[in-house]
Amino acid sequence: MPESNKIIALASDHGGFELKGRIAEFLKSEGYEVLDMGTHSTDRVDYPDYGGALAEVVATGKAKSGIGICGSGIGMSIALNRNPQIRAALCHDVTSTKLARGHNDANVLVLGARLIGIEVVLECIRTFLNTEFEGGRHAERVKKLGKC
Repeated sequence: MPESNKIIALASDHGGFELKGRIAEFLKSEGYEVLDMGTHSTDRVDYPDYGGALAEVVATGKAKSGIGICGSGIGMSIALNRNPQIRAALCHDVTSTKLARGHNDANVLVLGARLIGIEVVLECIRTFLNTEFEGGRHAERVKKLGKC
């Protein structure tokens, strides 16, 4: 089995299905193993079901991190953040992604498929995967997030 730091879990609802496929292709081309937690078509589904599945594999360490996608990203981020082990950040650009990782130790990137284009999506993913948590003054705050 590959080391968990090379496994990225993906999940989407129907609104994010097509973007999820493009993200999976990109991640595989970068040497990551992808765990696809669904959905597997554009048929209408409920994002909490897929957000919950994604949260579980990240929280248990089966994947290093995850990427959740729905139309706006809002519903998916709410669903993911119900799990106290998850720090899901809805990001729309490289700056918010860099801050989510560096300051908040986000372990799931959430994207709105209807709000940003593929070029920005790929830059956000690169940033998410290559930005380290800064720790320091942020560490105690992040620790408190799991207790909320």
